[in-house]
Amino acid sequence: MITRRLFSAAVLAAGLMVGVTLPVGQAHAETAIKFTLDWKFEGPAAGFLLALDKGYFAAEGLDVTIDSGNGSVEAIPRVATGAYQMGFGDINSVIKFLDEDPSQKVKAVMMVYDKPVFSVVGRKSLGVTEDPKSLEGKKLGAPPPDGAFAQWPAFKQAAGIDDSGITIESIGFPVREPMLAKGDVDAVFGFAFSVILNLKAQGIADDDIATILMADNGLNLYGNSVLVNSDFATENPEAVKGFLKALAKGFADAVANPEEGVAAVLKRNETLNADIEKERLEMANAMNIKTPYVVENGMGSVDMARLSASIETLKVSMGLKGNVAAEQVFDGSFLPAKEERMLP
Repeated sequence: MITRRLFSAAVLAAGLMVGVTLPVGQAHAETAIKFTLDWKFEGPAAGFLLALDKGYFAAEGLDVTIDSGNGSVEAIPRVATGAYQMGFGDINSVIKFLDEDPSQKVKAVMMVYDKPVFSVVGRKSLGVTEDPKSLEGKKLGAPPPDGAFAQWPAFKQAAGIDDSGITIESIGFPVREPMLAKGDVDAVFGFAFSVILNLKAQGIADDDIATILMADNGLNLYGNSVLVNSDFATENPEAVKGFLKALAKGFADAVANPEEGVAAVLKRNETLNADIEKERLEMANAMNIKTPYVVENGMGSVDMARLSASIETLKVSMGLKGNVAAEQVFDGSFLPAKEERMLP
């Protein structure tokens, strides 16, 4: 005869083997999320790190791990394969990725860089100016996984650049700025706030740096967004919602208190210069994150008409087959309410 105590023990053991159903308020109480950044631990990552360090993820019942990345394109297959449940990557490269194979398990759920940071940065002493046509006849350094380089076909068409005399040299991220500083290349592709400040760290003066922002020269696209593995989102919708709610708080803190954000970054990389990372974070906030659209509508959402128009641009310039629509790329249903996404 089974006593109540033995019966309770048996039920508990069974629960441990098959998984215990938690109360409704704790439906994702111990949900683990591995998150991949697009790049190293630098100033612009502050919002993600503050959400972790200040317990915002934990308050949503999430066990979040944040890893550095190796380019805003490489983050996409990491999420699509399920190696990471969520990540941070270039939405335009997601469009290309899904256009090639619509069955891939990845979609964007929160826009972070409302204005993309794609740029070509050169040196005036090497003949490069803020005019895109100054790139004609030059040698450009391009890291293959870089999101800015991924937009070169679109940008050269939008800006009317004749690339017949341009040489593209494939280079790694670690040597990108050193090669430009030495004059081995005339300009490089990259995110503006990264390349500019890394060049300054190499001893290049402000007045020798020429920055060509693609968004200011005909390329009206979105930038990096939070990505999620589609299967994970289907199985754990409350976890995704909680993640984005926590992240909105982290980014608001990074805008309100950049010093606090930089401190979170330096915890992961003590070799960084606090002043440089603060400047990098403030550049990202001003140029890419807290745009006029975000001030009015809150961080994270997109204008679906604008996203659809960007897909049309990419059809022409990147050879898309037309296999994907805006609704397949971005899903805003996991976002918190607008008032929870406003930046200070």
